[in-house]
Amino acid sequence: MKVGTVALIGRPNTGKSTLVNNLVGHKVAITSPKPQTTQFPIYAAYENIDAGNGVGMQVIFIDTPGIFSKNRDAKRKGINLEAEKVLHNEVDAILYIVDHTRQRGSEENRVLGMLRKIDVPKILVVNKIDLKEPDYGAQYKFMEDEFDIVLRVSALKPLNLGSITSALFDILPEGEPLFDSKDIKNPALNVSPTLHMEELIREKVFLTLRKEVPYHVKVVVDEITERKGGLLYVRARILTESRYKKMIIGSKAQRIKQIGSMTRKELEVSTGKKFYLELTVEIEK
Repeated sequence: MKVGTVALIGRPNTGKSTLVNNLVGHKVAITSPKPQTTQFPIYAAYENIDAGNGVGMQVIFIDTPGIFSKNRDAKRKGINLEAEKVLHNEVDAILYIVDHTRQRGSEENRVLGMLRKIDVPKILVVNKIDLKEPDYGAQYKFMEDEFDIVLRVSALKPLNLGSITSALFDILPEGEPLFDSKDIKNPALNVSPTLHMEELIREKVFLTLRKEVPYHVKVVVDEITERKGGLLYVRARILTESRYKKMIIGSKAQRIKQIGSMTRKELEVSTGKKFYLELTVEIEK
């Protein structure tokens, strides 16, 4: 069996989380247009029992937070350090994701500098090939010589994702299985049901308010209990700064209701169970 741990790295908003979700066939990481929605590494299990010539493959994909070029605050510095730590732990290959529809920025220099210090197979993945314009592909062309393989995909559509798993099958070593798929209920190996709900609510906050709310939004799930008829009751708090509390609640509580409704519907679709979600907004400095 081909096995290995593969890290995804890149600047914010290149589509790393969307790519991981579609590679493993399950939503393991939240996504939004807000840069650096992912704030900690997420480990996701992938298995193909017949990846090639009857040989199976198991991969643990690590979705890392987007790399900022400048650490303007302690939070960004900590997030960057988390991503670097993943690369220096035992990874067997790296997928470097770039977005050809955005001009190359200083973040790319930082990521390239990190990758040059690591001696494992590296694949350059050019994402968003479904979008023809704008196209800054020429700005990334020089980078191709620094990578073992160059692939072009669309994580969102998805298009050509099989090229990634095929390339990994060729370069990953043979070994013992990394996990027993029968024991895995959720491919997100380091995300508990409570953390999954917290992340899902945070995603809906970002999707509902877009650029209006800062990164410092935090969600805490205080209770998950099963009630009559199998209804799952979830009580959670959205923590934010005082000036953003009214914005999150919205006029006549319309925004907080929308956040709760979007979260509840996704939970019900993904689990097949009924949910009652009680959301409040609290101030935390």
